[in-house]
Amino acid sequence: MNAPDKNNPFPLENYHRLCFLKNIVKNPNIFVGDYTYYDDFEDVANFEKNVKYHFDFVGDKLIIGKFCMIASNVTFIMNGANHLSNSISSYPFAIFGKAWSQAMEGKAYPSKGDTIIGNDVWIGYNATIMPGIKIGDGAIIASNATVTKDVEAYGIVGGNPGQLIRKRFSEADITKLLELKWWNWPIEKITAHVQNLTDSKIGDLY
Repeated sequence: MNAPDKNNPFPLENYHRLCFLKNIVKNPNIFVGDYTYYDDFEDVANFEKNVKYHFDFVGDKLIIGKFCMIASNVTFIMNGANHLSNSISSYPFAIFGKAWSQAMEGKAYPSKGDTIIGNDVWIGYNATIMPGIKIGDGAIIASNATVTKDVEAYGIVGGNPGQLIRKRFSEADITKLLELKWWNWPIEKITAHVQNLTDSKIGDLY
């Protein structure tokens, strides 16, 4: 079966504002699954520019699953943006060195861990994902949403701060979909079932 080539950076002929993202990303702390695409109004190189405060010395990772859809101007805020919030001052004295270099001795800046985006997740235009967020498989993040807490699988989240609007399917159907994990099927099987995957009859996938 003639499925699109996951290793082709630009799968749409003569259109370079949409890319299969794993072929574009160079940062070793960003991991992207097959067929996840990024669309940018200007330049797909903007993706890494929109992963903010992602410092090597912090070591946190941005992990994105397969078959995700990421719109232009989506921003990921990473842990390097975090400041102290329980101390008298949140100012980062230590980073400026000199007589301030020992200010953080025996202490650590807060970290919320890796940011993990599941499979088949749609993130709309201008959405912002805060540090350490986990977004479940099949979720949808509305345009302009600011995601400040984890998102359940197949949840639709919008607003600032982001709130669950509704689930895409019943709990029973979500359980079935999470068992199927269609995104892990061989591409030949996925290709054979694209008519089912673009329908709402979950039972037909069995």
